[in-house]
Amino acid sequence: MQTLKMEKVMIALDYDPTAQKVAEIGFALAAAMKAEVILVHVITDIKYYSSLAYSPIVGYTGMMALNQVKKDSIGSLIHASNHFLDTMKDHLGDKAIKTIVLEGDFAESIINTAKKQNADIIVMGSHSKKMLENILLGSVTEKVLHESDIPLFIVPTKKQ
Repeated sequence: MQTLKMEKVMIALDYDPTAQKVAEIGFALAAAMKAEVILVHVITDIKYYSSLAYSPIVGYTGMMALNQVKKDSIGSLIHASNHFLDTMKDHLGDKAIKTIVLEGDFAESIINTAKKQNADIIVMGSHSKKMLENILLGSVTEKVLHESDIPLFIVPTKKQ
């Protein structure tokens, strides 16, 4: 029987403060498999970022908050997203990590990029959301789980 070798781990990150936990666990998984790491962030509708409920970028000190970014410009969101991923890459301490910022539907962008990058596994967080939010917004993780043929490693990020 031939052993499956995992060579690429794609970690999909949002701006929730739990993204650091997701990145660290995904990075540890990749390190254990001696696999390449790809950090991905998807930018969706600009209005989503201007929501008052939207979290600061990552939950640790030293990161810029979204209120410092012009949320009406896709260019400034791309710049902020690249900064976010570069800072996460520095936090993980591996200059070989590849970063990708995408625009579009969260789940579709994650699935399509994983295929294009030949990712062997996708790492994502699963947030605990209110039932009404799940009905209205749907769950990105659930959509990726049901629509992707690439294995998914889900990091629970429910707040205790």
